Formats: sequence, C-alpha cells, structure tokens
Amino acid sequence: MCGIFAYFGPQTNPLEIVIKGLKKLEYRGYDSWGVALKTNNDFLIHKEVGKIGDFSFSDLQKIFPISNSQLPIIKIAIGHSRWATHGGVTEYNAHPHWSKNKEVVLCHNGIFENYLKIKEKLIKKGYTFRSETDTEVLAHLVEEYMHESNFENAVKKALSEIEGRYAVILISKHEDKLIAARRGSPLIIGKNGHDGEYFIASDIPAFLEYTNKVQYLDDDEMVIIDVSGARFENMRTHEKVNKRIVEIEWKVEEAEKGEYPHFMIKEIMEQKNTLYRAINQSAEKIHEVAKAIKSARGTFFVGCGTAGKVCMTAEYLFSKIAKRHINVIFGSEFKFHQDFLTDKSLLISVSQSGETADSLEAIEVIKKLGGRVVSILNNEASTMARLSDIVLPNKAGPEKAVASTKATTAQLAICTLLAYAMVDKLDEGEKLLIKTASQINDMLNPRYEDHIYKLSEKIKSAENIYIIGRGLNYPMALESAIKLQEVSYIHAQGFAGGELKHGPIALISENTPCIALVANDESKSEILSNAMEVKSRGGYIIGISPENAEVFDYWIKVPDCGNCSPIVNIIPVQILAYQLAVMRENNPDMPRNLAKSVTVK
Repeated sequence: MCGIFAYFGPQTNPLEIVIKGLKKLEYRGYDSWGVALKTNNDFLIHKEVGKIGDFSFSDLQKIFPISNSQLPIIKIAIGHSRWATHGGVTEYNAHPHWSKNKEVVLCHNGIFENYLKIKEKLIKKGYTFRSETDTEVLAHLVEEYMHESNFENAVKKALSEIEGRYAVILISKHEDKLIAARRGSPLIIGKNGHDGEYFIASDIPAFLEYTNKVQYLDDDEMVIIDVSGARFENMRTHEKVNKRIVEIEWKVEEAEKGEYPHFMIKEIMEQKNTLYRAINQSAEKIHEVAKAIKSARGTFFVGCGTAGKVCMTAEYLFSKIAKRHINVIFGSEFKFHQDFLTDKSLLISVSQSGETADSLEAIEVIKKLGGRVVSILNNEASTMARLSDIVLPNKAGPEKAVASTKATTAQLAICTLLAYAMVDKLDEGEKLLIKTASQINDMLNPRYEDHIYKLSEKIKSAENIYIIGRGLNYPMALESAIKLQEVSYIHAQGFAGGELKHGPIALISENTPCIALVANDESKSEILSNAMEVKSRGGYIIGISPENAEVFDYWIKVPDCGNCSPIVNIIPVQILAYQLAVMRENNPDMPRNLAKSVTVK
C-alpha cells in the first residue's frame, strides 16, 4: 500500500526528483498525493486528491515559486502517494502530515494500531487534529517529545510507543536530517556515493535511474541521514547496525512502459521471456526444497490473492505429478491453523513483492514454532526473502501493474518444477516448461490479440462473467475471476465445473458469458459437459482449449501443454481482462480501491 519517496542531497530541484519518484510508485496507491520541501526556515507543502498523473514540477513551481536562495545547501524533500486506510480520500487526509507547531513533517505507510489511545492522550494535552488519519498522531507525538529532547531522540521515543506495521519518513524544520523507520512495510535506501545523495522509497524502480546501489531496512530498524552519511540503528536495542550495499541488476527500461500504453499489456507480453527465466533455477536448490518437503511433517503453501490461487494449483500439481499431499492456506487464515503446527512443519510462501503483510504474519507464526520457510518470490531482497531459509526467485523483473500477470506464470512454473523434482523427474519438468515457453512465444502475437479483441467487443457490456474449470484449471478459474474483477470491474466468479449444478447454475441467464478452461486431460469430457449445461440454459460459451468443441460459441486456441495447461490457459484471460478494461475506459494499471503490494492486514 502507499508509495513513499524521499530525497537527500545537493540537487537544485529535489521536488522534481520526488514527483518523478512518486509517479513510479503510483501503482502502490493513487487516491491522493503530496510533497514537502524543507526550506531554510520552513516547509513548502502541497497536497492533492486524485492521481499525480500528468502533474509536473513546472506545475508545482506555478503554485509556489522556489528560488535557490530559499533552500539550504543540502536539499531534503519527501512525498507520498496514498491508498486510503484511515480516513476518507480528502486533501486533509492526504500525506504529508505535520505537527501542531509545523516543526515536524512526515509520510507514512501502514497502520498504527494503537493510535486512538495515543490520540486521546494528546487531545487531553491540547493537541487538535486536522485529519482522520492515524498518521497525524505520530507527528504530534514527536512534537510532544521534542519539548524535552532533540528531533532524533523524540522520534525514537515516539516510535517506541507505536504498535502495528508501518514505514515512516520524518523531517524537522530546524535540522538538515532525514529519519526513516520500518516495521512490516518496505523501505529501501538508494545511495549515490559520488554525489552524496540518498533516496528512500517503497520500491527500487522509483530511484533506479539515479542509482542501483541499495541498502535495505529490516523490521524494527531506522536510518538517520545527515551530512555525515547514513547511520542504521535497531529501534529496540538502539545498537548500531552495519548495512552492506547491494547492487541491483534490474535495468531502468524494465521498469518503464516503453512502447506500450500500459504496464499490464507490457507485462503480459513479457511472458515470452519471463517463463524461460523462471525455469532457469538452480537444480541443487530445487532438489533441496523437494527434500525439505519430503522430510517435513506437513507442508503448507501460503499466498494471498493471485498467489493464493497459484498455491491451489500447486496442490493439484503435487497430487498429479508427485502423488503427494500438500496443504494450501491463505496467508490471512494461517494463524488459525497454528495449533497443529510443529518445528517439523514447512511453510512455502508465494508472493510477488515479498512484502505481503498476511503472508509475513504466517512466516512469523511458523518461525516462532521453529519450522522452516521457503519463499517463491519476485523480489529477492524483500522482507520475506530475508526471513526465509531458502528463496526460489521468479526472475520476472519489475511488475508494476496491480494485476499480476508475468509473476503469476513464473510462480506456476516454479511450482511445476518442484512437483517433478519430488519424483526425481526435474529434467522432464524442465523440458515440458521449455516447450511451453516456446509455444507461448508463438501465442503472443498481434493476430492472437485481435482474435481476443473481437470477443472483448462482444462481451464488454456484460454484467456478469462466469469461469469454470476442473482439476488443474479449477484454481485458474478462480484466478481468471480475479483478473476480470480487478481491471474490467465486471462481476466475475470462478467455479469448479462440477459445482454448477449445486447452486451457481441458477445465475445463468440468456447470453451470460461463461469461460470454460479446458485441458487435454482426464477432466476434458466433464468440463465440456458442464459447459453444455450452461449453454442449454442460454449461456454464451467461450472455450479456452487446445481443440475446438461443438459447445463453444467462441474458441480461443491454446497449445496442448499437458501439466502446464494452467500457465497457457490463464494468458488469454489476462489479455481479455486488459482489453475489457481499456474498452470500458478503466485504467488497467491502477484499478480502483486496489494497490500492488498489500502491506496492511
């Protein structure tokens, strides 16, 4: 949730850097935004409701002209792009927030769980609140403690009282200092040693054009940046923490749209290459994870949203290929299963960002019990990665669209490799996936897009879309519904084909679109029979299948890829969802009410 960006350094136009950074973080939250610049004696603050969009630094200069004489030698600016959690979408609730005396300004991502208790205490001391947010509480609390100490110590004391998961950056009117802290929400420091610059952001692409050298804040750590450099400290023990500098291999263009109108379609098309990268795993590490699964007393695949549907698919893959049972639990529900977990339990966490709060909480549960953690991640330097015993990287590169596409198929590929490795058939799994990747390369072409576009035109006004699947493709029916819901805003539901007659078939009316996900396996005849049940009640049947069938009103061909059918069957739905979003004049990269990385519970 929420995008945070901060700049510390000698640049003439720090707000220009912050605004550019916020635009690159807008996928994390985009209902309002704001920036703050420290001048010689004050702050310049501007906040707006809505997306930062086409707003530019020149627009900001018109609002308040900034001259170099107003600014200190070292420039400090912060910014925030909001996904509302506490309080409605208003200018008052937008960040940055400031203290009563405007001495302290801050931006915050996450939730302060005990803010009401602290707020009541501050009101009794005479503090008033302009916003409905939990964030403003921290600003006033820091001011309160600055009556008895300096800015840095006041921040430390205030944060020691805060409960919850958060990332926060703070600046003070009278000190050339930038303080950042985190617990459960990501914050990354970018360092440009040559120019003495520091960047702080919720995600690396925000500052990647300036530096690829980063330092990661871990939970309960803070960083104090001033002219002498960056000092890292543990917030609980107040001990100094030494941080190594990591060089990121991502290329700037990977995080840009390039010739594409939206990130979502760019990332769908990148699956021509990302699947190959996902397959290119360390055989030794894959076998190590397979061995851990065999020796565990209960293996639990855990994910949220789309990653949760990948985990469900893994359950079918392990059953079919490895003849092995695994447990699948959504991250938010994992703690309710802790009563039968032991130190022999294994958790395999699937996540794009590696910062999903509910999945991190699941890891905390199993770590306390002494169990092991494996993570399948797209961000090898995330919190989840650092908490894991083994990390299997997706290698999909930056995924900026809120609706996950290339990371999803990469996750499915890694789960497939693990299932084959369980029965010492990793080579067979790799060959199948390589063949699948080459066939996806043939799929993703303009003619294929045009064919799906014609379908999009037919169903763009539909109020409901239903998706059915069986076996390996039942979880992909659920994932298809997520994709359509996220970006088209059409009501979509996925069902196991056999469950239709137990209730959902009552929803079918004349010309209701129903997508049937078909694989050339033991489920084929049954899912086609289910599709006929829908058609006989007036439904419009869209078949995603290697072969055409009489029941289909519209056929989208996919390659026959055996156990990789979930990978190839979800791609046409990704394209369909994207096209429906554009036709319905929605922004597919930034769907309403959603954010890319869900860092609150």
